[in-house]
Amino acid sequence: MIERRALERRIRLWLAVFVVCLVLSGLTAFPLVTEVRWLNSLISHEWLARVGEGLERADADYPFLLYGTDWLAFAHLVIAVFFYGVHRDPVRNVWVVEAGMIACAGITPLALICGPIRGIPFGWSLIDMAFGVFGVIPLLALRRMIKRLESLPSAEPAAPATAGATA
Repeated sequence: MIERRALERRIRLWLAVFVVCLVLSGLTAFPLVTEVRWLNSLISHEWLARVGEGLERADADYPFLLYGTDWLAFAHLVIAVFFYGVHRDPVRNVWVVEAGMIACAGITPLALICGPIRGIPFGWSLIDMAFGVFGVIPLLALRRMIKRLESLPSAEPAAPATAGATA
């Protein structure tokens, strides 16, 4: 019983770390123009300057294009909501963790295919791929802990057999 409670606490801690990172990642997509402007004031880098120029021009002339990053942010927040099911019942909702692992694995082919199509330097595609690599680490730990939790005896006492029942 004590091991089960400790494992549930560890699951919720890892889950909280992952969800906080997912939410923060999503929230940073809303003020993208401001963030890149701020980053460019701190770092002098050719690619960042080009990205900043593109965002500034899009924001000034075609602000509807940035609506796509609003949807990206929203998607991160919605995905984070699904992980509440894991908080409530980790064993029953382990599929959410597994779906998250699949999504993390999908980042690499997306970056390798779409990066060159969109003219993204390979080094920046590596940074994108790192989100999948680092994102899957807590999910792998969560899945392992949830599977261990599943193998432990249930915290609920077994229902007593009905006396005098016949088959």
